[in-house]
Amino acid sequence: MSGTDDKSDVGADGTRAGSGGNGTGGTGPGTGGTGPGTGADTNTGPAPGADAASTPGAGGDGTGAPPALTTPRGRRPVVAALMLGMALAAIDGTIVSTAVPQIVGDLGGFTVFSWLFSGYLLAVTVTLPLYGKLSDTFGRKPVLIAGIILFLVGSVLCAAAWNMAALIAFRIVQGLGGGALQGTVQTIAADLYPLKERPRIQAKLSTVWATSAVAGPVVGGLLAGYADWRWIFLINLPVGAVALWLVVRHLHEPSRPRPAARPRVDWAGALAVFATGALLLTALVQGGVAWPWLSTPSLGLFGASAVLAALTVVIERRAAEPIIPGWVWRRRTIASVNLALGALGLLMVAPTVFLPTYAQSVLGLGPIAAGFVLSVMTLSWPVTAALSDRVYNRIGFRLTAIIGIGAALLILLAFPLLPYPGEPWHPALLMLLLGAALGLFQLPLIVGVQSTVGWAERGTTTASVLFCRQVGQSIGAALFGAVANGVLAARLLDAPVTGLPDDLDAVARALEDPGTLSAAATDYLRRAVDSAVDHVYIGAAGAAALALLALITLAPRRFPVITEAAEAPRTAGAADRQDTSS
Repeated sequence: MSGTDDKSDVGADGTRAGSGGNGTGGTGPGTGGTGPGTGADTNTGPAPGADAASTPGAGGDGTGAPPALTTPRGRRPVVAALMLGMALAAIDGTIVSTAVPQIVGDLGGFTVFSWLFSGYLLAVTVTLPLYGKLSDTFGRKPVLIAGIILFLVGSVLCAAAWNMAALIAFRIVQGLGGGALQGTVQTIAADLYPLKERPRIQAKLSTVWATSAVAGPVVGGLLAGYADWRWIFLINLPVGAVALWLVVRHLHEPSRPRPAARPRVDWAGALAVFATGALLLTALVQGGVAWPWLSTPSLGLFGASAVLAALTVVIERRAAEPIIPGWVWRRRTIASVNLALGALGLLMVAPTVFLPTYAQSVLGLGPIAAGFVLSVMTLSWPVTAALSDRVYNRIGFRLTAIIGIGAALLILLAFPLLPYPGEPWHPALLMLLLGAALGLFQLPLIVGVQSTVGWAERGTTTASVLFCRQVGQSIGAALFGAVANGVLAARLLDAPVTGLPDDLDAVARALEDPGTLSAAATDYLRRAVDSAVDHVYIGAAGAAALALLALITLAPRRFPVITEAAEAPRTAGAADRQDTSS
């Protein structure tokens, strides 16, 4: 077994990547296109048995990285920069949550403070495809440097904000940099490491992301309570400065052949993608909160986003270098991973958003204890992710992910079976098991899909799957929020007492001080919240079933893994043209 291939490099039609031929329905070496005859992804790499190190222009380990970065010592400062960048992007998604009272007390703007989170999420999500394409066209290093600088500029501006509108605008600037951090870091990690070593680096990044996201509210609360809320943004500066210095000093990308024509950026497509994503996510985030779902603003936003989506398809089909090329959906491997990770974003809303509410409102735990119930997921997730290569090297990426999401489906279905009111260790145990299952699911898919494309397509591919995961998360927040409030409203119609709150947030606030309620009213509200969260977990199980269905019906039996050495001479433009001709 070579360092860049494993047993999962056989296509669904039995064609091995690197067989030396174009494959049925293929268009050329390494295109990975879906042939009309077999419907299987095919890729061509070096001849069987060829060593990646013997390929001209390739790194010694077949990653295409310079020799200095193919040793642990050479990679160490770059990995440190990647982990710092990942920590910045993750922690700033949650660090503001516990500081909202102090921020609103200082700046005002209570009616729009939710945009502190929504604005950041919007900017990160809609820029992922653009940064993916830019990193394939101009290289990862300039995109990552620009992202760090933009993030730090946004942080300084946030700290200097004079009112809520300014702070929201500057959070969007932060998000524009965060999109570059999130997508490019994952891509560089795949560039630096051969296939057999990628699970370890991806597990490290997953650990950093999970730890930072969970630590964000704690750090934000401490800084807001004992210093000033502006330090929430100022602490990014030294961390970001170190990451920036490490990238500039130690990240050296391999030289690539100059393209015959000057690279062109599809700015019209980028603007269309940005506008479509912004309108859609605004409709999802604000629907049922700022206005009813069937109101004129909500229907108008959904209608406008649908029109813009159709316009985006037209623009991208005509573009020479589209931001979202058609092959990310025409290739079965990438399309199936897009759908599966979109479903992952959907189902993750259940534990990350609704489990803390369950722990506090049903189990009666405080905020810190409720956070610990959720955080146990971060203990098992990176462990199984790091060990997943021992599984997929034997049975393949697809089957490993199927086992992981199948187990997650059963665990999610077990949540409504928990006794009422139960003990804190009951949901904590399920979260520990869920983290282990999802570690076997997500990481093999990311490593696998990155290994089916070469350097010139890896940024776009990585951005595509991360974009789908983020969109799934936004849809999940809107969908499951509506489900929870609908179940709660139905239960409260039959309440034995009157004057009870009528939505999930109001019920949660009332249960924070149960002394204001009678014992019967408190118990009824707790049972109502329990029922609402149970329905959310059933919906999350449905999302897991969708991911399972996508892998079973759409994903090829074996991912068509290729060697990066075979892909090194190609440019993103050439790849797009080859795919278009298939």
